[in-house]
Amino acid sequence: MTPREGTVSPQFARVRRGRGFSRIAAIAALILIAVAIIVLLLSSGGNSNHYKLVFETGGQLVKGNRVLIGGAPVGSVDDVKLIDNGQAEVDISLDRPLHEGTSAIIRSTSLSGIANRYVSIQPGPNNAPELQKDATISQVDTTTPVDLDQLFNTLRGPERQALRNIIQGSSTVYAGKGPQANRTYKFLSPSLVATDRLLQELSRDEGTLTSFLVNGASVVSSVAERRDDLSALTQNTNLALGAIASQNRSFDQALVALPPALRQANTTFHNLRPTLDDLTTFVDAAKPGTKNLPAFLKNLKPVVTRSVPVFRDLNRAVNLPGKNNDLADVFAKLPSVESAASRAVGPTVQALNDALPTLTFIRPYTPDLLGAVGKLGQVTGYYDADGHYARVQPAGLGVYHWNDATQDLEPISLQQQFDDYCLPTYPGTSIDTGGCTATSAAPSPNFKVYRRCPGGTTQPALDNSNPFVAPTWPGSNLTSPAPPNDCTATDHPLGP
Repeated sequence: MTPREGTVSPQFARVRRGRGFSRIAAIAALILIAVAIIVLLLSSGGNSNHYKLVFETGGQLVKGNRVLIGGAPVGSVDDVKLIDNGQAEVDISLDRPLHEGTSAIIRSTSLSGIANRYVSIQPGPNNAPELQKDATISQVDTTTPVDLDQLFNTLRGPERQALRNIIQGSSTVYAGKGPQANRTYKFLSPSLVATDRLLQELSRDEGTLTSFLVNGASVVSSVAERRDDLSALTQNTNLALGAIASQNRSFDQALVALPPALRQANTTFHNLRPTLDDLTTFVDAAKPGTKNLPAFLKNLKPVVTRSVPVFRDLNRAVNLPGKNNDLADVFAKLPSVESAASRAVGPTVQALNDALPTLTFIRPYTPDLLGAVGKLGQVTGYYDADGHYARVQPAGLGVYHWNDATQDLEPISLQQQFDDYCLPTYPGTSIDTGGCTATSAAPSPNFKVYRRCPGGTTQPALDNSNPFVAPTWPGSNLTSPAPPNDCTATDHPLGP
């Protein structure tokens, strides 16, 4: 029966509706993938780049070993054979061309094993010319690995025995500690990865590494020149470590207490972060004010240097060994002194108040008293073979007077000894002579000496601070001129 136009067979409808259609689609996809792989293989032509590597020894390479560039497989070893000069020629096939400057090294995937080698290629720069097909890379640019047996062959008997002792000692150390060692080794791989990255960074800048090694050699040479000091340092370090070992119990206790301290410190540091934020604001605000700080500190350094002896002496004064001989002892007794002084404050204040009128009276005579003492010392200080130049006696205090008529000294009666201090009599006035015998209207010869205003022994000051009289000193009860007032302000030495 022929189906009508536009109709579909029941079988095809089931296939299209059900799982049969999915199976057919999967088979078609696999066929397409296979065809794509065949096309890629045919278009790439496989590892069509063949090269020959010459090594001093084949290094346990076998046919089929991999060839790697940067850790990625790029080819394989086709053959290993011996050439006339006794070296090994290794044929390799790569999926990419090589350039001049390429080098190769035989490496192993582990320290022990058989036929676990591979060839590591360090390709030349891409801007260098490409190597021809089947080109040979000589032993100048190839490196053969050193096997463990070659390393062991360099060891003598004592070294081999020492190595055996290390292996046996390691066996003793790890005996019964396998699980703990396995947990430790779990962290070894990240450490090796980090070390590998470090070595890659070091080898990336060979110039800097070379400079570091050269400078390091210079440092080692300098250290070698000071080997005696280094030996002493080693001995001192040994003593220090011995002292630490003698305190192992305390050290153990410190280690036990360290984790809680670190946890507490972690909390402290966490709480410190907001403070650091505030401190940053403070530092930013302080920068303008501290721009002159270096110059200030530079000037402060000599001051601090000179102050060291001062503080040393101050420390001695404060903390001098002994009893009752330093400031610390003095301050210790201050409370008792304060207690006694508090009882004397009242009488002292009363005495000062009582002495105030006397001091007020004496105050204006201070220049006269000091001037008399100072000038007297200057005048009487000069002398010659006959003695001092001056013969000084206070006026009016002698017991003799000179008689011009007889040219001789005559005794003065007791009643007349103070006549030089007496005021002259003034007719028609009520001035008291103070009980003296002077009755003459003329003053005594020494009267004007004692009638000068206070401060009149020196020349007047420009600010009229001397002589001391009422117009220039408020509150003064001295008046001028005399007589009949208190003193004569114009009586003073000449000069500015």
